[in-house]
Amino acid sequence: MRFTIYQESRIGKRQSNQDRIAYCYSRDALLMLVADGMGGHQHGELAAHIAAQYITHTFQRDAKPSLSDPTLFLSRALTGAHHAILDDTLNRGLDEAPRTTIVACVVQGGTAWWAHAGDSRLYLLRHKHIEALSRDHSRVQLLIEQGVIRPADAANHPGRNRIYSCLGGTHSPQIDYSPPCKLQDGDVIALCSDGVWGALDDDDLCTALSTAPPGQSVPQLLDEAERHAGDSADNLSLVAMCWHADASVAQPDSISTQTMALDDFATEMDLSSRGSGAVDLDEDEIERAIREINAAINKFDKR
Repeated sequence: MRFTIYQESRIGKRQSNQDRIAYCYSRDALLMLVADGMGGHQHGELAAHIAAQYITHTFQRDAKPSLSDPTLFLSRALTGAHHAILDDTLNRGLDEAPRTTIVACVVQGGTAWWAHAGDSRLYLLRHKHIEALSRDHSRVQLLIEQGVIRPADAANHPGRNRIYSCLGGTHSPQIDYSPPCKLQDGDVIALCSDGVWGALDDDDLCTALSTAPPGQSVPQLLDEAERHAGDSADNLSLVAMCWHADASVAQPDSISTQTMALDDFATEMDLSSRGSGAVDLDEDEIERAIREINAAINKFDKR
């Protein structure tokens, strides 16, 4: 495989960053994900953290060097992450299970598969045309589909942040899965939280992603989203990957996996929670939190 990839997450104007982002690749498979902890519920950043770690850990276990069934992997990984969040909730004695959106994508054999719950999105840019290929699990999306409101009214609708599917919480998530999507040379896949797509329109995304490589376009788009959102800027997270169909042809700043060992992995994760309002834990509590998260991952890893 050969691809160019870049990710970045910013706090915006919030007190803490509840988003978590990651990508991980073996010789023959690539995983990308964005988890947006739901700030209206207790410890949203914890749910996003567990989801990102669990899904990445599961990929590292299964992709040696490829996945036998990418859709089945996504199903087991996302469902397992949901149960790991619930298990961690019981261990901590929390009154309410934390919640997070999730969008995850696997690329293997020149084909992409993805799955999501919530309103974090996946976009595909091809031949200077961009399209959101995930459907928001939100109240406003239902109202749009029912013809009650126009798409142009969604941004200012009072129910725009109401999500009916997520990982964690009291209900089993509704997870949507894509059919296989064969990639073409130069295709760009972008995963982002609502802090990005809520502040930008498709033209903004298309222009930036089609005129510069991910290492330049991602920071540019986050700058633009922060400017547009102003003092109301949410956490902003974006992972963008440009696919190079001919792995033998070198590309600037690209990653080639051809020489990787069969059991080798490379992982880039942003699991930090930055800002004055980050979860207030002392060192002992942080260590305990890490142990509990790992215990939840290991428990459901064996199922």
